[in-house]
Amino acid sequence: MGQPKQTSSVTPLRAMSRAVSFAVLGTLLLSQTAAFAQSASSQAATGRSAASQDNRATNNAASAPGFEDETGDTATPAANGATANADDAQQRPAIPDAQAGDDITGSILDEEIRRLNTREAPVDEALPRRRTAESASTAETPGIPIGTFVLRPSVTQSINTETTKDGNTRQRRAFLETDAAATLTSDWGRHQLTVTSEGAWQKNVSGEGEEQPSFKINSDLRLDLPDDTTAHLIAGYNFYREDTDDPDAITNAAQQSDVQEFSAGASVQRDFGILRGTTALALTRSIYSDAKLSNGTTVSLSDRNQTTGTLRGRVGYELSPALIPFIEANIGRTVYDETQDSAGYERSGHSYGAKAGVEVDLGEKLKGEVGVGYEMADFEDSRLSSIDTATLDASLLWSPIRGTDVNLDLQTSIQPSTTAGESGYVSHALTTTVTHQLRDNLVGTMIGGVIWRDYPTDSTINDELVYTAATGLTWNINRYLDLTSTLGYELTTRKEGSDSQQWRAGVGLKLKR
Repeated sequence: MGQPKQTSSVTPLRAMSRAVSFAVLGTLLLSQTAAFAQSASSQAATGRSAASQDNRATNNAASAPGFEDETGDTATPAANGATANADDAQQRPAIPDAQAGDDITGSILDEEIRRLNTREAPVDEALPRRRTAESASTAETPGIPIGTFVLRPSVTQSINTETTKDGNTRQRRAFLETDAAATLTSDWGRHQLTVTSEGAWQKNVSGEGEEQPSFKINSDLRLDLPDDTTAHLIAGYNFYREDTDDPDAITNAAQQSDVQEFSAGASVQRDFGILRGTTALALTRSIYSDAKLSNGTTVSLSDRNQTTGTLRGRVGYELSPALIPFIEANIGRTVYDETQDSAGYERSGHSYGAKAGVEVDLGEKLKGEVGVGYEMADFEDSRLSSIDTATLDASLLWSPIRGTDVNLDLQTSIQPSTTAGESGYVSHALTTTVTHQLRDNLVGTMIGGVIWRDYPTDSTINDELVYTAATGLTWNINRYLDLTSTLGYELTTRKEGSDSQQWRAGVGLKLKR
């Protein structure tokens, strides 16, 4: 038999040795691979955390007040464990997340909601972005800041010519006129104070004619009270020289009387659901100076000094915010300083009135009120007959097209007289003013009016009609300077006696701030 094949003893040992070597090598390789995978996973997680923090900081910055959202700067999360984003996130300042109930934003909004007055524009404020520039004729001057007020003054210097004809008497004069005006407005969150003033001073440079100075100032303090209640406190002063065509003027006087009027009043308005109630009290004090005659003597008019008080009440029913019908009643008392005037008449007395009408508010298109009623005045002296009349009053502002405003004013009133034996007359006055923007910096104005002085049937004075017409142009050279021109005509007609006419023309420069 053949011998079996012999195997060396070294061979199994080598095999085992090689198996152990392979196992150890495999274990080392697996441990390195696991360590590498864990390191890579840790770095990826770190990169994602940094990117998330960077993205959150960027989003918070974009949503925080004072930052603008720009679509071209959208943040992209870092990939593959880029550590630069993590460094940027650490260096970037922490910005708190914007909350829906942010205290700062909420307080600002609440303050604006609580304000009942719009804020006065800061002096020389630049126009906001994407805002259409105002035209030169409508742009408001920046004004002058005085504490919590804004003052907007203006001064107009003009040269004028005037021709007056009364019967066969004709007078001509050329004069310089300085007109000054100012508005002072408060900038408060609640309540508001407004003070307006205007005055004119004339100086003849040639010819003959009476100078007509004037000045007036009025203030209105509005108080915003609880429970839908609004109060007004008003005060004013008015100075003017009586016109030669006035029925109470002194005939052939070289200078008519200077009149001073002091006024004060208070009113309270409250809304009761759909009802609106108003109560007002007004006081007026009138003082007359002496008139100067052509021969140098004077005529005392102190017997015309008087004080008048009027109490008025109104109730309105709000059909809608644009339409409010109302009824109104008033009672007044007039007391003269002297019990009897120079002719021996007691002119103190009472006045009564009532009317019904409607208030209209259609925004910029139409605003105002119209009313019809009845008014009466009686006097303590039995020789002076009472005066009564039906009244028609209207004050409307209508804008038919953009750039055009029509102001219609119709007033009926009882005017007492100081002529011996005369109690007074009824005045029906209608005035219409049309303002049209011809160009961006050119505004035209036309004024037309008529006054009917209706005397009682037993009066010795005939009725009079006064017609007025005027036109003017205002060219806005720039925001602070205007060139003005005016042309006016006035005609007074009488049933008996001669008519009177007056022409006036002028040109001037207006400086405003």
